[in-house]
Amino acid sequence: MIRRFAVLFLAALLPLSAGAGQAHAAGYRYWSFWERDGSAWTYATVGPSLARPADGDVQGFRFSVSEDSGDAAKPRGAAGFDTICARTPAKDGTKRVALVIDFGTPADAPSGEKPPAGRTACAQVAEDATTAEALASVAEPLRYDSNALLCAIAGYPAKGCGEQVATGGKESSPAESAETAGTAEEASAQDDGGSGPSVGLIAGAAVVAVLGAAAVWQVRRRA
Repeated sequence: MIRRFAVLFLAALLPLSAGAGQAHAAGYRYWSFWERDGSAWTYATVGPSLARPADGDVQGFRFSVSEDSGDAAKPRGAAGFDTICARTPAKDGTKRVALVIDFGTPADAPSGEKPPAGRTACAQVAEDATTAEALASVAEPLRYDSNALLCAIAGYPAKGCGEQVATGGKESSPAESAETAGTAEEASAQDDGGSGPSVGLIAGAAVVAVLGAAAVWQVRRRA
């Protein structure tokens, strides 16, 4: 009987461990938006079409595959405002915004595409301009989807927008992406931002407790 419980225990753990692996097996390929404070990059809290940087600000964009903002890759390069905008003198009625554009790595590139070299640019725009307007002034063509998600900077990538990418770089179908995105949102709501244990781990612990108690009961019964 003890052997039977051991077999049941292992059988119960297999689907749970498989589910845990699948939960971390996919990310999304997209342009992330960053703001720099001194030498540190922080993930922007609003999109580029809503952000209104001040004169002297440094903002960045990075193309990569990531699960969420917590593991998103930051723009590379250490150039600051004084370096990026050194050749752009101040002008009344305008502001200067230093932009760092990182097209990512070949591993994150869509199939058949090669990321351009990273670049920096000093956008001189109207005082009330948004980051999106500053970006458009130095890195056209930009491409957006119907939900105003930034899909391409300087024409890269040529297609796709926030698509789901499984482990190994395999892209999921739109239906699979939508289904997984819904599952991810539900999981995020349940785990309070990722700080608590996952549902799979909790269920696994429950199974261990039940089977363990059953095994002890059998031992005592036979004794």
